[in-house]
Amino acid sequence: MRFREKTFRRKRVYTGKSVNFSADEIILPDGNKAVREYMEHPGAVCVLPFIDKKNIILVRQYRYPVKEVTYELPAGKIDKNEKPLMCVKRELEEETGFTSKKILKLASFWPTAAFSDEIIHIYAARQLIKGTHSPDEDEFLQTVILPFEKVLEMVKKGKIRDSKSMIGIMYWAVFGRSFQF
Repeated sequence: MRFREKTFRRKRVYTGKSVNFSADEIILPDGNKAVREYMEHPGAVCVLPFIDKKNIILVRQYRYPVKEVTYELPAGKIDKNEKPLMCVKRELEEETGFTSKKILKLASFWPTAAFSDEIIHIYAARQLIKGTHSPDEDEFLQTVILPFEKVLEMVKKGKIRDSKSMIGIMYWAVFGRSFQF
């Protein structure tokens, strides 16, 4: 069975500062037409910054769409023409005030493939060096250092519900010991 859908007519319905929205007319595998509404996103990174073998840094911040203060891994959107590795280095320092001597890519995933082309790249960072904390002008966040085991428990108890953070934390819990870095 053929699964591919072909774009018949592209239609951008909104162009934003960070994301765009489109409603494309497509041709289904059976030849019929349909509309696919989706968000276009440049991609993002998140990082598990290990202060030492047992403790990591999270950021606390208010997230307007969900109207709550969240605990998350440091993360950010990839700028135009920026590589994910450069982005993770930039975001790590901006959000936590640390740079890292060792950064390892763990995985990449689509958080919502049904309605967005966003891809998030997960990294781990070790051998942190105190740098300059400089969040974006519209970012108000607090860094929190917690034992990884407590952070994993926060995921289990639903205190961390941000998908990129949950995936990064659980990914490390399952596969982290197999990485040599």
